Formats: sequence, C-alpha cells, structure tokens
Amino acid sequence: MHADVWMNTAPDTVVDLVTAAGTDHVRLVYDYLDAGDLDACGSLLHDRVELELPGVPTARGRTAVLHAHRDHNGSHTRHEIDRVVARDRSIVAAGRRVTSGKEDLSLRFVDFFRIAGDGMVESCTPYYHAEPGGPGGKSWRTAGFPPPSC
Repeated sequence: MHADVWMNTAPDTVVDLVTAAGTDHVRLVYDYLDAGDLDACGSLLHDRVELELPGVPTARGRTAVLHAHRDHNGSHTRHEIDRVVARDRSIVAAGRRVTSGKEDLSLRFVDFFRIAGDGMVESCTPYYHAEPGGPGGKSWRTAGFPPPSC
C-alpha cells in the first residue's frame, strides 16, 4: 500500500474533488496492477483512456490499455511510489518499477496522468530513467559531454 505518499498536508491546498478522486484512482491503478487484477484496474479507466509507452504505438481505449499494461509489466512487477503531485486534474507519480525473477531489477520512473471530468484516468505517459544514448548508444560520459546538472 502506498498510503503515506498520497497525502497532501499543505495548508494552502485548494480542494479539487475531481483531482482528489483521480488521485485515489491512480493509487488504486498501481495497487491493482501490482496485484494482477486487470478487471479492477479497468474500472478506473475512462472509455477514451490512452497509454503512451516508449517505443510502441499509443494504446487507445480501455481494452488496449489493459493489454499494453499486461504486456509491459508482466506478472512479477510492483511499483514503489516515492512522491505524488496533483493539481488541476493532472497527477505526477514518481517511484521505482521493480521486477522480480532470478534477480530483482529496479527502474526509476515518472508517470504523468490526466484525469477526466468524472475522475477517471484519461491518459498516462510514463518516463523511465535511462542513461542518455540508450542501449548501445554513447552516454554523456563516453560522448565527451559534461555531466547533466539539476
């Protein structure tokens, strides 16, 4: 359960009930994906939901998005959420995607969600932490560039 990172206790927070419902739905999407319950996950997705995974065509519609999640995550993946920011029907979740098997593999990610007017998840675009240049490409270290600064 990711309950501790879903609370926003800022004193100046303006309550937006659609964004609040959407935040709960995003939290449940991760829980249901981790449990392998695609039917429950699908109940939180808008009819016109879109999933933009890197390197593959955008999945459009509930059924296509659920198939894409199943193919992308597999049955041994869990999400460890570190931080969630929500405002104006947009939700950003950052954490680690951990795949277990012969050895645990961890990949940092940031997911950008858009929430429909009814509070359902309308879109998700994930971004993964990777060495610049990608597999087989030159990294900033080997390409002669200075290291990135934040």
